[in-house]
Amino acid sequence: MADLARRFWLRQRQALQAPRLPWMIGDTAFTDQCTRCQDCLKACESHIIVIGDGGFPQVDFQHGECTFCYQCADVCPEPLFRPRAEAPWSAIASITESCLASQGVECRSCGDACEPMAIQFSLQPGRVAQPEVHASDCTGCGACVSVCPSQAIHIQSETQRNHTS
Repeated sequence: MADLARRFWLRQRQALQAPRLPWMIGDTAFTDQCTRCQDCLKACESHIIVIGDGGFPQVDFQHGECTFCYQCADVCPEPLFRPRAEAPWSAIASITESCLASQGVECRSCGDACEPMAIQFSLQPGRVAQPEVHASDCTGCGACVSVCPSQAIHIQSETQRNHTS
């Protein structure tokens, strides 16, 4: 017999790792009300919305960046999104130890892709410059994710950051 409590815990961890959509209402309300019609997938101008766990839409930054066009919210037949005047989400980039700069290899692809210049490189004596994410400037657009050759960048929500801190 399967331990349903353990299975539920694992599914919750997976859900935290896959960003939903910008301006989305709470995750529980979203999964309760989303009909999985896939209108948001068709409307996404950068094609980063994919079918995720359980058929629910989620963002995959390996396909590109979010332009915050609000088209996913505009086409949704359900009341699943907050107004466009609000911040799209509280997600920011997080750089892991697999970053090439951490391994002593010069790489600035994430900084080059970051339009708001939230990723800056600090010079280190005897080492290559190390990337630093300035949370106040990061929009969580994900432009840095797909260009990273070592897949060291992830977009984390505030909830995820609180779990790892």
